[in-house]
Order: sequence, then structure tokens, then C-alpha cells
Amino acid sequence: MKLEKNIEPFIEDKRLFRVYEKVMAGERLSFEDGVRLFKSDDILTIGRLASLVNERKNGKLVYFVVNRHVNPTNICVGNCKFCAFRKDKGDPGAYELSIEQVVEKVKEHVDKGITEIHIVGGLHPEWNYDYYLNMIKTVHREFPHIHIQAFTAEEIDYLARIGKKSVEEVLSDLIGAGLGSIPAGGAEVFRETLRRKLCPEKLSSSRYIEIHKIAHRFGLKSNASILYGHVETIEDRIDHLIRLREAQDETGGFQAFLSFAYHPDNTELGGKPTTGFDDLKMLAVARLMLDNFPHVRAFWIMLGEKLAQTSLFFGVDDLDGTVIEEEITHSAGANTGSYMPKERLIKLIKEAGKIPVERDTVYNVINIYL
Repeated sequence: MKLEKNIEPFIEDKRLFRVYEKVMAGERLSFEDGVRLFKSDDILTIGRLASLVNERKNGKLVYFVVNRHVNPTNICVGNCKFCAFRKDKGDPGAYELSIEQVVEKVKEHVDKGITEIHIVGGLHPEWNYDYYLNMIKTVHREFPHIHIQAFTAEEIDYLARIGKKSVEEVLSDLIGAGLGSIPAGGAEVFRETLRRKLCPEKLSSSRYIEIHKIAHRFGLKSNASILYGHVETIEDRIDHLIRLREAQDETGGFQAFLSFAYHPDNTELGGKPTTGFDDLKMLAVARLMLDNFPHVRAFWIMLGEKLAQTSLFFGVDDLDGTVIEEEITHSAGANTGSYMPKERLIKLIKEAGKIPVERDTVYNVINIYL
């Protein structure tokens, strides 16, 4: 490949030569390699290396899905310090959708050709196990042809607690109701000392990983994520990526990795938003470290469409989807839109010299736009 022959003369940070040699040889990067990448300001070399790895896996293909997000409630028993979405019942802005309202939200956009319904929300203190199960069952009955991706590992852990069931029993019930896969959220950052400060009531990192492993053993595909740009160190980021890589070695059930940039507005934690430089580096380093993940996805809701488009040269091969409605990130100050038409996604991908591929949730190809 021309890229492989020409990359060496452009390396400005000579400390990256060992990483370059490993990437060229197809060798796995170490913890120290990951730290070295994050500490380097040679963003173009990091991007070229990530692009090389991505092109070996995906060529010039860039994927997207036509999907519809539904956040059933923002009322939550948790109190994560980085979350601006949650409310207590009775708070201004608190809401809870009935199952019928969830169905109506999907019905409004069926004519847009959606193939995925993405359902995540708060841990409602008054909704019982059967309510959550009936939500999936009803949505599946109304839209049997649409894939349901629902409930993060945190939500599944909550269902196990309120239903007094094992994770295996919960997943078995959900699959029977129509669940097709589980999303990436809830990982935050795995370092337990940080989790106790940021989200002390949330499931542990080992529990997050174990729930995904169980889901994989049930035949469900899932995605994985990190929330970065708050109080974590670069060492915490690399530790997180390596733990995901180890889990993937064991099950092979993760499809894509998503990096969620921290948005500080209206949160208890506060702080400042990430920079574009850090956002691109996070995605590129993830592509380089997660050698056993097929896809790295840029969530344009958090990045904005222009930076998401640029990320296609930093190891990204998926721009997520049309989304249609998203409440969680926008509660924390995201100023992006909540919907991107399929035609716009295709334009962004083509302008970058890539090939747009409309996929379903589990990466079956629906259409290729040459």
C-alpha cells in the first residue's frame, strides 16, 4: 500500500518509531506504547498509523445505520457526577414515557427507513421488571422487522436487582421479548478509584465487562465505550482499552468501540469540554490499541459533524447513524443537532473520499453508495 511505503518520512516525533515498526509488522501494542501515543503531539503520524490499521480492516468503507434513539425517562436512582440528564421525580424537566408513547415515537419515523431502535434511559425507581420487559415486547410486536438495541450493562444490572434475577435470566427474558443487541454505554472509565468518585452507585468495571461477556455467550453482539476528558489520566485510558481488548480476546462479541467526549454543562462535576485535538487522538489511539475490534465509531452527536468527518482520517470507519432524537448528551451542553438525514451522512463520507455503506445494527450491508 502506498500509505505503508510513505509514512516513515513524515514521522516528526522520533519516539513513535517503535510504535510505527510494531504497526507495520502487525504486532500488538503494549501499555507503554499507548501511553507514548497519548503523550505525543505528532497527531498526523498517529492519524496515519490509525488510518493504516483501519484500511487493513475495512478498506475505504465507512458505515452508518438509519436508526431512532428513544430515551424513555430521565428519572434515575443514580447520581453520577458527570451526568446532566438525570432528574428526580418532580424536578423541573423530569419526564417518563409510557410504553405507548415509546411506540409512538418510533412510529413517527418508520417511514424514514429505520432499521434500528436504540433504547437507553434512566433507572426509574418506580418501574418494575415487567415494565421494562413489556417495553421491549411491545416495541418488538409493533415493529418486528426493526432491530432493537436496548439497555446498557448498567440498566441490565439494575433489572437483575429489581427483578431478583441473574444476568443470564434477564438476558434470556429480554431476548425472548425481542432484544437484538446491547449498546456501549455505562463503561465510563474502568479505574475503580475514579468510579467511586464519579459514579459510586454505578456497577463496577468488572461487572460491566462480565455482563457484556454473558451477552456474547448468549449470542448477542454489543459495543463498548469510554467516557473521557473529565478527571482521568492517559494511563487510565490505556488501562481501559487494554481491559476491553482482553475481554474481546475471550469472546469476540464486541462490534465497535465508541469514545464519548465528556460534556460538562449542567453537571455536578463541572470542568471544561474536550478539544478537537484530544477527540481525534482518543479515536486514533483506540484504533491502534483495539486490534481485535472490527470497528471504531465516531458519535457525531458528541463530536459535531465536521470533526466526525475529519475522524475518518484518524482510524474511524463508522459515523453511527441518523439518531433522530437524543437527550442525554444534549442535556450536558452538546450543541449539535439531534438528527442527521441519511443523505447528509452519505455526503460527509463521499467528500472524504470514502465509500458510504448503510448497515444494520450487526453490520449486515443494506446498501453501498458508490
